[in-house]
Order: sequence, then C-alpha cells, then structure tokens
Amino acid sequence: MKGIKYEVTGQNGNIGIITLNRPAALNAMNTETVNEMRQLLSEINEDENIRCLILTGEGRAFCAGGDINEESETRVITGYKFSRNCAEVLDTIEHFRTPVIAAINGYALGGGLEFALACDIRIASKKAYLGSPEISLAVIPGWGGTQRLPRLIPVSKAKQLMFTGDKVSAEEAYRIGLVDEVSEPEELMKDAMEMAEKIAHWGPLAMKYLKIAVTDGIECDLQRGLQIEAALFAQLYGTEDQQEAMHAFLEKRPPKPFIGK
Repeated sequence: MKGIKYEVTGQNGNIGIITLNRPAALNAMNTETVNEMRQLLSEINEDENIRCLILTGEGRAFCAGGDINEESETRVITGYKFSRNCAEVLDTIEHFRTPVIAAINGYALGGGLEFALACDIRIASKKAYLGSPEISLAVIPGWGGTQRLPRLIPVSKAKQLMFTGDKVSAEEAYRIGLVDEVSEPEELMKDAMEMAEKIAHWGPLAMKYLKIAVTDGIECDLQRGLQIEAALFAQLYGTEDQQEAMHAFLEKRPPKPFIGK
C-alpha cells in the first residue's frame, strides 16, 4: 500500500498499528488512500488474533484531512461520492470489532479530526493541534464531523470550533473532552501501546460486545440501550471465557488466556 503502513506487534502479537504514510502531504487523504484503508480494515477484520488497533500518522501530522489537490477538482456529484466513501470507512472504524486508539502525533485537522473522532479512544502528543477548518475553504465537514463532534463535546463548543475554523492545542482538547490523554511526544506510542496491551489482555468476545453495547446503545433511547446491553450480557454466559474467568476468580487463581469463545 502506498499511503498506509501496517504492522502487527505487542507482547502476544495481537495489536495492529495502522500508520498514515503520506508525510509530504501531511498524511492528507485522497481517494486512493481512503480505498487502501477500506481494504486494509477488511483484511484486519479477518485476523481474529488482532485484539486492538492503533491509528497514527507518519511525520509531523496525524492527518491534515482531505487532499486539497484532489478536492479542488471536485464537483457536486463527485463530492457526494467522496464524502460517502470516506464516511463509510470511518463508520467501519467506529464499529470495528476491536477497540481503536487514535495516537494523535501532530496535526489532526478537518478529515484528520474526523478520523480521530471515529476511534474509541484518543491520545494526543503535546505537539498536536486539532481543529475543523473546513469553513475556511467554504465547505463543511463531510466525513461525519458535524455529527460526531457534538456528540463528544458540548454542542456549543463543537459549533464554535466548526464556525470559527480555529484549531486547539492538545491541552485544550483534553480540557474540553476532545482527547482522553495527553502524552509527551516521545512517549506517545509507548502510552498508546500500554493502553492497547491492557485492552488486548481481556476476552475478545466480551470486548467486542462491550464496544457494541456502548457504540450502538448511545444512539438509542435509554430503554432500547438497556435491552441491547441485556442481550449481549446474557450471551456471554454461554462462553468458555466467562466460565474460565469466573471459576478462576472463585478458585483464587489467574485465569487461563482468553480465547474468544
């Protein structure tokens, strides 16, 4: 793949790292790179050994959004197709079977912020800046930003960021709840890996159901969300991992490694 790198790492070889790899373009996404991401996610989804993903960028940017060289030639129909193509890839990230951590190493602007918003957890380098500057180009966020950003931070703050086009520092992003942790630049991937290792340690089926319960349930009214939770909760009592973990607890011993069954 030209615009993306992928490696499998971790103590048990069960953590995947996806690196946007167009540093000369600040990892801006064009149609080719978006399609590469779609294909890569499909391939990773088939690898049941992977229990957590980290998404990051090469160089001084996480992702600077859409490739303006390509978008400057976009018209109404092609703009709609590009928006839906990107949005579908981000939906895949949001609903991916494993948790996805955004390790925001630098600029996360426009579509780059939208990529980060689709992840489950966001850790930012102190050198990172985040923002939604589409208004400065006389367009609006088109990869889910107008929907995910107000669901994550106060609506008025989301509007402020989108209406002004201002970018905020990692510290300010943490203060308003846009990112979950802030790391020293040289510690960013170490911190992301430590979190990924914690996540990958637990039962993959329970983790998958937990993500579904939160991600799908939050879009419903409370009673429907509680029904989703109860159904997933009950199904886990028919798994080998649940039986082993609870017997180990009662027997005061560490459980055997979780197998996802």
